[in-house]
Amino acid sequence: MNFKVEEAIEILERTPDTLAHYLAGLSEGWLHCDEGEGTWNAVEVVEHLIEAEKHNWLPRLAFIIREGESKPFPEFDRFSHLHHEGKRPAAQALADFKNVRLNNVNTLKTWIADGFDYERAGFHPAFGRVKTRELLSTWVVHDFTHIAQIARVMAERYRDDVGPWQAYLGILNRK
Repeated sequence: MNFKVEEAIEILERTPDTLAHYLAGLSEGWLHCDEGEGTWNAVEVVEHLIEAEKHNWLPRLAFIIREGESKPFPEFDRFSHLHHEGKRPAAQALADFKNVRLNNVNTLKTWIADGFDYERAGFHPAFGRVKTRELLSTWVVHDFTHIAQIARVMAERYRDDVGPWQAYLGILNRK
């Protein structure tokens, strides 16, 4: 096992700044390009990350701490961000993500005091028994997944413009 909570926190703390450095100040063309019907653009990914901060990671950890495996924790609607009425500007979404993430990381740090049991399990509605370290590891890999998704979506925007070099650009040749 490679999980170390201190290393997980290193990534969780950096993701908001990583996204801000990557996306802040970009033109609408970059921020709102997607891969076609039913796919997300960069701003929608940030909105999804905000929803996950509010309704997934820490709420599920709290549920595991409180309930253990006695009942499944509430489902998380991975698409809830697509149903919001008002769309906030990208800069505001990035700032909001940073605020909610840093608050969550600070809360996490208080909860994982000495002797925290990372093998403590909860009950996922689809997967069944899951361990706390698996939930925390997934939180980190979820960040990596969406950082990679944003890069892939933005690269896709120039697919036709790179001409014959497309053959050498792995991000455009995924299967």
